[in-house]
Amino acid sequence: MEEIASNFIHDIIDADLRENPNLKIHTRFPPEPNGYLHIGSAKAIMINYETAKKYGGTFNLRYDDTNPSKEDTEYVDSIYRDLCWLGAEPNGGIFYGSDYFDKCYEYAEKLIMDGKAYVCDLSAEEMKAYRGTLTEPGKESPYRNRSVEENLDLFRRMRAGEFPDGSRTLRAKIDMASPNINMRDPAIYRIVHVHHHRQGDKWCLYPLYDYAHPIQDALEGITHSLCSLEFENHRPLYEWVIDNIGFENPPKQREFARLNVTNTVMSKRYLRYLVENNMVDGWDDPRLPTICGLRRRGYTPTSIFNFVRSAGVAKANSLVDIGMLEHCIREELNASAPRRIAIQHPIKVVVTNYPEDKVETFDLPNNPQDPEAGTRALPFTRELYIDAADFAEVPPPKFFRMKPDGEVRLMGAYIVRCNEIVKNEDGTVKEIRCTADLESGNGNPVDGRKIKGTIHWLSATAAKPVTMMLYDRLFTIENVNAIPEDKTYNDYLNPDSLTVIEGALVEPSLAEAEAGDKFQFVRDGYYCKDTKHENTFNRVVGLKDSFPAKKN
Repeated sequence: MEEIASNFIHDIIDADLRENPNLKIHTRFPPEPNGYLHIGSAKAIMINYETAKKYGGTFNLRYDDTNPSKEDTEYVDSIYRDLCWLGAEPNGGIFYGSDYFDKCYEYAEKLIMDGKAYVCDLSAEEMKAYRGTLTEPGKESPYRNRSVEENLDLFRRMRAGEFPDGSRTLRAKIDMASPNINMRDPAIYRIVHVHHHRQGDKWCLYPLYDYAHPIQDALEGITHSLCSLEFENHRPLYEWVIDNIGFENPPKQREFARLNVTNTVMSKRYLRYLVENNMVDGWDDPRLPTICGLRRRGYTPTSIFNFVRSAGVAKANSLVDIGMLEHCIREELNASAPRRIAIQHPIKVVVTNYPEDKVETFDLPNNPQDPEAGTRALPFTRELYIDAADFAEVPPPKFFRMKPDGEVRLMGAYIVRCNEIVKNEDGTVKEIRCTADLESGNGNPVDGRKIKGTIHWLSATAAKPVTMMLYDRLFTIENVNAIPEDKTYNDYLNPDSLTVIEGALVEPSLAEAEAGDKFQFVRDGYYCKDTKHENTFNRVVGLKDSFPAKKN
């Protein structure tokens, strides 16, 4: 079995197992289906999934569908698809929070009859005013001391649909003077007359997450409810619900730090804004931190989980350099991606001493790091293309690529000398005319001449045109959580986050590549065949790795 590194959560579980050796570890991932999962979700998935796996336990997927106004089956389907793609299939089953609505309602009536919940008529604004501040206690609602009979009657009429949205809530009766604001008689039910994607119109009364979540955990037999750090102050309410309903084997909530990554945002609300305002190419836009966006760009489950592991499972929030994520996929693709030639900005080269009707092939390695990867044959003809970046009519110092009267080697083929530059009427280069040293094929050495430059090339008759999508950071600011109050996310969107190159050229074999196939385009970067647009390659990441290598 794959060894899973320990962390402070596993230390907690180890202590629990010492007290109760027969405890069967059971975790869950409870996403709200109101958007697509992102890389922050991947951390929560990995922690819950790998914790269950490490202890031979069970892992559930449970949709938190208690807020029907924002939920959709599109998101339900996407969440399961992403979970499976990450390799974290829920061996404990798939559940829905809405399937527990009857039990949640039953327990709410129990709390009312026990004098621990009451129907409140305060509006949302009034409730906020009554709640108090971090330094001042709250004020009790004038409806707090209604009788059990009146509360039951009103609560049942709320369920029957007699009252409009927002007119009444059911609140837990706890302590308006508690130093924890979450314990100041929190609302546990609200009226929402909205069609539910799963329950239809059965309910117009919906439980709030802080109330429903511990009930769902307890009913499913979850032993450890592992969630992000923003729920730490909600833990006393989680435990209050469990204790006052009276579950025999209560789950234990424990929190870990969220995953914050530089130059991107994890807000589903803002990601939805970008999508709905057509500012990106859907939820799977490769610039977004969504799982489907990372998948479309060319990231792999292994690279994502390796990134999460490298970031660590800690108790304190931190900001992780996106360069670490790029390092993880670059390291993986460097070992596995086949090498291919692509030319972003083609310039025609005519080898004047090469026969017009001749075609020969040169064998180039598929991966120089892996001799067993073999070679592929690349056709060579009189007319070729090179990249504009590899030619300079007035070369800067130490320019070892193609230049007037200079020699350069065509990768794996001949040495050529630039003899003439033919231009268009507007002064741009139409073609470069060269002569080849026909004794220098296949990288053969040439006596007495030092050829310092090697450039890539493609046969003009065999190269295939494609579109290349070059992606950069989504935001110009590193820490999007530190945006000044007078600014918005939009002020820091990177206008150069996408560069589209039409008319690029690639090796003929890439015309047959399947969507999702990944390659290293030599001297450029790693690319993935797009899954959405035909004949398009997305740059996953460049060749240069600026992230520090791990020390042994």
